[in-house]
Amino acid sequence: MKGRRVVCLIAMLLCGVASAQLRYSISEEVEEGTVVGNIAKDLGLEKSTLKGRKYRIVTSATDPLFNVDQNDGILYTRRKIDREEVCERSSTCTINLKTVLENPLEVHYVAIEVVDLNDHSPTFPEKETKLEIFESVLPGVRIPLQPARDPDSGPFSLQQYKLSSNDHFRLEVKDSGDDGKIPILIVQKSLDRETAGSHTLILTAMDGGKPPKSGTMNVLVSVLDVNDNGPVFSKDAYTVTLHENARVNTTVIQVNATDLDDGPNGDVVYSFSNGVNRKFFKLFDINQKTGEIIVKGLIDYEERDRYEIEIQASDKGLPPMATQKSVIIKIVDVNDNAPDIEVTSFSSSIPEDSRPGTTVALISVNDLDSGVNGKVICSVIGDVPFILSPSLQDNMYSLVTKTPLDREKQSQYIITLQGARDPDSDMFSVQQYKLSQNDHFRLEVKDREEDGKIPVLFLHKALDKEAARSHRLLLTAVDGGKPARSGTMEIIVNVLDVNDNMPVFARDSYTAVLDENSPIGTTIIQVNATDLDDGLNGEVVYSFGSNVNKKLRQLFEVDSNTGEIIVKGPIDYEEKDRYQIDIKASDKGTAPLATEKSVKITIVDLNDNTPEIEVTSFSSAVPEDSKPGRTVALISVNDKDSGVNGKVMCSVSEGVPFTLTPSLQENMYSLVTKSLLDREHQPKYDIRIVAKDAGNPPLSSHRIISVTISDVNDNSPEFSTNPYMFYVTENKAAGGSLFSVSAHDCDEGDNAHISYNIMRNADEKLTSFLSINPENGEIVALKSFDFETLKTFQFQVVASDSGTPLLSNNVTVNVFILDQNDNAPVILYPLSSNGSAQGVEEIPRNVNTGHLVTKVRAYDADIGYNGWLLFSLQEVTDHSLFALDRYTGQIRTLRSFTETDEAEHKLVILVKDNGNVSLSATATVIVKLVEPKEAFAASDVKSAAKDDEDSNVIFYLMITLGAVSVLFLVSIIVLIAMQCSKSTDYTSKYLPETNYDGTLRTSEEVRKTILYLGSYAIMLRGKKKLILQNNLLNRKHQEA
Repeated sequence: MKGRRVVCLIAMLLCGVASAQLRYSISEEVEEGTVVGNIAKDLGLEKSTLKGRKYRIVTSATDPLFNVDQNDGILYTRRKIDREEVCERSSTCTINLKTVLENPLEVHYVAIEVVDLNDHSPTFPEKETKLEIFESVLPGVRIPLQPARDPDSGPFSLQQYKLSSNDHFRLEVKDSGDDGKIPILIVQKSLDRETAGSHTLILTAMDGGKPPKSGTMNVLVSVLDVNDNGPVFSKDAYTVTLHENARVNTTVIQVNATDLDDGPNGDVVYSFSNGVNRKFFKLFDINQKTGEIIVKGLIDYEERDRYEIEIQASDKGLPPMATQKSVIIKIVDVNDNAPDIEVTSFSSSIPEDSRPGTTVALISVNDLDSGVNGKVICSVIGDVPFILSPSLQDNMYSLVTKTPLDREKQSQYIITLQGARDPDSDMFSVQQYKLSQNDHFRLEVKDREEDGKIPVLFLHKALDKEAARSHRLLLTAVDGGKPARSGTMEIIVNVLDVNDNMPVFARDSYTAVLDENSPIGTTIIQVNATDLDDGLNGEVVYSFGSNVNKKLRQLFEVDSNTGEIIVKGPIDYEEKDRYQIDIKASDKGTAPLATEKSVKITIVDLNDNTPEIEVTSFSSAVPEDSKPGRTVALISVNDKDSGVNGKVMCSVSEGVPFTLTPSLQENMYSLVTKSLLDREHQPKYDIRIVAKDAGNPPLSSHRIISVTISDVNDNSPEFSTNPYMFYVTENKAAGGSLFSVSAHDCDEGDNAHISYNIMRNADEKLTSFLSINPENGEIVALKSFDFETLKTFQFQVVASDSGTPLLSNNVTVNVFILDQNDNAPVILYPLSSNGSAQGVEEIPRNVNTGHLVTKVRAYDADIGYNGWLLFSLQEVTDHSLFALDRYTGQIRTLRSFTETDEAEHKLVILVKDNGNVSLSATATVIVKLVEPKEAFAASDVKSAAKDDEDSNVIFYLMITLGAVSVLFLVSIIVLIAMQCSKSTDYTSKYLPETNYDGTLRTSEEVRKTILYLGSYAIMLRGKKKLILQNNLLNRKHQEA
């Protein structure tokens, strides 16, 4: 069956998150793949965007019930849905789904109601249940039965029970709320085990479907025996004959009685009843088990020829029941008694002259035996002068003389006399008995002839121990005398208890409250029941009712003696907030009677559950250019406690650019940005979400979620130095690496992938001789450089990232060409007209010592040590006449000339630089000695020219040194300022600052710069280049 419908659509917009809620309904048990609803259509979503926006159902289930098609937005079932499995014992079944779209974030809630079908029949826990009920139970006794369960809900749940037709039981149904309907079997007619030992009933449970479904359970009632039947003798009368003098242990007779009861109640034992004459106990005995009466003593017919013995047959029940039966034993006489002779002598002596026939004595004979055994014949034994003469009376004789007597022959005859007992009857014996007035007993009298009259007490009204525990009676025996004599005996009848009262609870209802998580062993409540019976019949024990399920027995236990209900297992309010337990009070009678009472236990909620936080992250990363209010994740909190204990407040840790905003749905929050993000400042946030309930004391939990900030291209490449200053040695081979520039981009990925290129202008031909590697910024010269031609140049390098949009930055590169010693010194003076370094100097012969002859002037196109020239005399005609200044090239006289000195001297001056491999040139000066007048004019002209030239050189030198000093001071100030600017670690990318620390950051580079500035000072005078050499620079620094 397929069924679905859209119930409602609720749309909302909260904190930039679009949200809506849909409701559908679907029948349970529909096939896999059944369409539940078209979410995209119902929400008005574009189907073409669903896949790109990652439309999905957010669930933590490993086997979800539904799935949504990203192509068309239709919601399908993934498998068959069993409502009873998903929503066990719930009246309504609603499955809530969260669906999510990204970019922008949209959250839609879908509620699916699963409609119940009547797909389950009521079932009982067992197909058959067995009950044991004592036959003594009174009508109205209630026996709870195991209820049936129907997982369906509403009208399809279990509605009624029916019991098969029978004469002894009826059915009632108790509605126990959450526990459903419970069938109760009620005894409506007394049971009799002897009539029917068992009853088979069929209990049927039916639901409310059309047609209804049902389940059955067989109820087998076994009727347990109680001692309600007394033994019954097999004969109405027992009569037997017994020969006197029978041997001891001779079996006289065997009586037999049967009892319809079972077990001990039906086991019969035999004994003599209380009315048996105590003398009989010496003569007879009875076997308790077999009922055989045996001879115990001497049986003498002559003493008694008939016995009437009352035998009692009792069962072993508690209390036992007994029946009496009389056994008449007739004694058969045997000839076991010799005749008794009684002699009456009338004279102690008789005269010897007595005549024959004289009566001496009267003799009577008697035989205790009967019949022929008692017939006696008398005679005189021996030869005596006497004879017996029969009398007219039976067994009477006269002893008479039969011959004359002679004293002298025999003076004495001895005769032994023996007497026999003949007891008379007692005419004044007991004639009647009387019993005092009472309501329960009456008296009958049995005439046992020789044994007299036997009083028998009869019960004619039922006794009730609970009303009267004992009865006092007075028995009076009266004889037949006039006036009559009497005797009395007090009879005390103690009424023994039978189990005829059920326990009764002290209250009509029991209710208790219990805190959840109460310790095991906690007493919840004490029930109390009393039983009016006595002894074991009145001792009450407590237990759970038969309908208490196994789960309840794991949580609670009842003290069988005290009735205390005790905590046995963990009590959790969130699992169940109320329990109804049937407590049974039973007595300890042989056939115990029981009563049940329900105890309602209400569980009090404690704040024992920490809030649970469920986080759904909708994006693995949040773009750093996200605006405040962008939703990062949905957070739901849940606290299983109730009331204020279940009220939850959420917060996030401080110091993060995120906040929580509540949703329209309770306990739902959105984690949103509250300020601008900067991945370069912090690429990842560990956000601590704290959920705290309102209990006392409050409980809290936390969960840390990691939010990664994704990069956007918001940073341009930054060069490590701006401007760059590089030093390149002249004459370096073309194609070799000169230096490299490096830039860094704070972004990541493609946004940080930098490529380099040289900014080329049309008017800058020099940059065409440079090449740069776009990957690493390495710059290569396509030709070598000549310091003498190009001492410095400048160009721009552009660094671009690969982001979208592309960002770039440029840097100025200043290149300084370092001099190599590749130029030999050039002689400026002396210089001949043909260009050779040769000159003639004429000096007066009369000059003084130290006279300046001339000055050799030279220059070297190199700088520094390479251009630092030293002068030496390579060749001289007379070493004692001339001296050459090593540094200035001045030639002066060492002494005055004499007449003997030659007039012409040749001086060869070697001029060499201070390069690692020195280069040199030579100049030849011919010194001619002339007379003073001839040399005077030439000397004045040269002197004036020299002074003018020296003055100009000094002036230019001062200007150059001043400029170099100013430039050096400015460089130092800039270096200090740039070092100070490095103290700030963080520079806003939105306000970039140019970094001017450059190559001057290291002491080595500063030294080189100073070296360069200090060693390169060139002054031009006319067309001639003059080299100002910094003598402070030593060769060691130049080599570095």
